[in-house]
Amino acid sequence: MAQSQLRVKNVKCGGCATNIRDGLASLPGVVNVEVAVASGEVTITGEGVDLTQVSAKLAALGYPVVTN
Repeated sequence: MAQSQLRVKNVKCGGCATNIRDGLASLPGVVNVEVAVASGEVTITGEGVDLTQVSAKLAALGYPVVTN
């Protein structure tokens, strides 16, 4: 299975992490989502996960992806 890591803004607590996990779990191919509250890192595990869709979902939830 493939793993992708993204850094997002506005992650402040466990509730934010739950919102992210629940929101991304519904996307096709997503098997597992881990959120590190302190760093704002989101790790997505799955097959055929569309990162454009993931980024759009995160933004819609209020956690936009940090781009460098």
